Amino acid sequence: MPSHSQFPAKVSSGTTGVVVVGAGLAGLFTALKLAPNPVTVVSAARFGEGASSLWAQAGIAAAIAEGDSPEAHAADTIRAGAGIVDEKIAHVLAREARDLGADALLAVPRAEDPVAFHEALGKVLPVVAFYLYERAGGVAYPDAVLDRLLALPAVVGIKVATLDSVITFQRIADITAAHPDRLLITGEDRFLGYSLLMGARAALIGMGAAATGLQAALLAAHRAGDWARFVPLAAACDRFAQATFREPMEGYVRRMLWAAAAEGALPEDACDDPWGPPLAPNERDAVRRAVQDARAAGA
Repeated sequence: MPSHSQFPAKVSSGTTGVVVVGAGLAGLFTALKLAPNPVTVVSAARFGEGASSLWAQAGIAAAIAEGDSPEAHAADTIRAGAGIVDEKIAHVLAREARDLGADALLAVPRAEDPVAFHEALGKVLPVVAFYLYERAGGVAYPDAVLDRLLALPAVVGIKVATLDSVITFQRIADITAAHPDRLLITGEDRFLGYSLLMGARAALIGMGAAATGLQAALLAAHRAGDWARFVPLAAACDRFAQATFREPMEGYVRRMLWAAAAEGALPEDACDDPWGPPLAPNERDAVRRAVQDARAAGA
């Protein structure tokens, strides 16, 4: 996005109007900066729905998302530019984002030659492989591929998010166990406790944005072998996930915002997700009760 210094405070007196093509963050920022001069913004879709800023990390345009990397970000930028992007500058920007402090890369699932893809990422930073259920854009890696990925020197572990397949998680846990120096990371909201029993030593889940104390207590009880405490905590985590991670799955973001508001981390009116599906009002009540129960269980 252009900096403030690149825009004049006022358009020349001879200008009667300006047309801004595109209603993403850059276009809207330009229109606002030109105020009070008359500006017409041309957009192919309603504001907030059709712009590319959503796909560019809300306009940040850096390799910060799960599964992203400086190289992949640069390649996407160059491809989207249709020949008008300076390739050297694209790579510089991508690597600068990496240099801001990333310690590892979470590799987006890839069907085409995933081993070579992870090897390439490993030349930049250590890599965490990612087994994601197909409905969310993942790839059902076969056992042989998973074994080869975990054998790569730069791959430090694998995150597993199957949605609801205990059998798949068990299979991947067995493969990971054959590589004892690799980290099995659970992404399973709906059976968090069980995934720890299957060998997960860490968790990377959206559910951790709320009821964090409960989930931390669960991990601590597992690490200490305190099974009398672990069992009820696991059950409490399952109940919380039942209220937040459910169909429609696309409503997960809004439900987690509701949960954060119920904990006092967000204002009650700051929980809109414009890209998510509409949810019934009683769902918010269910999330609020789940947060209260989680807080009590984790105390």
